[in-house]
Amino acid sequence: MGIDNAGRRAVFLDRDGVINRAIVRGGKPYPPARVEDLEVLPGVPEALARLHDAGFRLVVVTNQPDVARGSQRREVVDAMHARLASTLPIDQFRVCDHDDGDGCACRKPKAGLLEAAAVDLDLSLSASFMVGDRWRDVEAGRLAGCATIFIDHGYDERRPERVDATVGSLEDAADWILAHSRSEGS
Repeated sequence: MGIDNAGRRAVFLDRDGVINRAIVRGGKPYPPARVEDLEVLPGVPEALARLHDAGFRLVVVTNQPDVARGSQRREVVDAMHARLASTLPIDQFRVCDHDDGDGCACRKPKAGLLEAAAVDLDLSLSASFMVGDRWRDVEAGRLAGCATIFIDHGYDERRPERVDATVGSLEDAADWILAHSRSEGS
């Protein structure tokens, strides 16, 4: 099957700043460095449960360039995902551990992470949503053909140019998704 088939609906989620608290320095968000620093944001478990119960597949798509830069180990990233998966209804984690200059197809704002998950999980990208807190997330979702939701934390960086909704939290994003999605199979 192709990547925009009659498959299931999904909500693609950035990790840092959407699911867990990002470390903000100088107005810019950074991932936590250690598993112990990983803090799930308030309301996230409930929002994810609502989306899961509505029939959405939940897929985390995250850039983790510190792995390529040598300041983070992939094992630590994987341990963070295992911890999140132990308490949250996440179906899959997709990670780009390349840096900007690596020329990969998976680093957001490219759509490669979403497209690979769509093939693997039989997802319909046009019936899916991308939730992120940075312009790269929104652009990846747009390029993949998903509806896009921007969680605005007021970072001191480039903002998305085209977005379907701007909200303040994943709870607000879940409300918007549930109000703007069609039922499974319709």
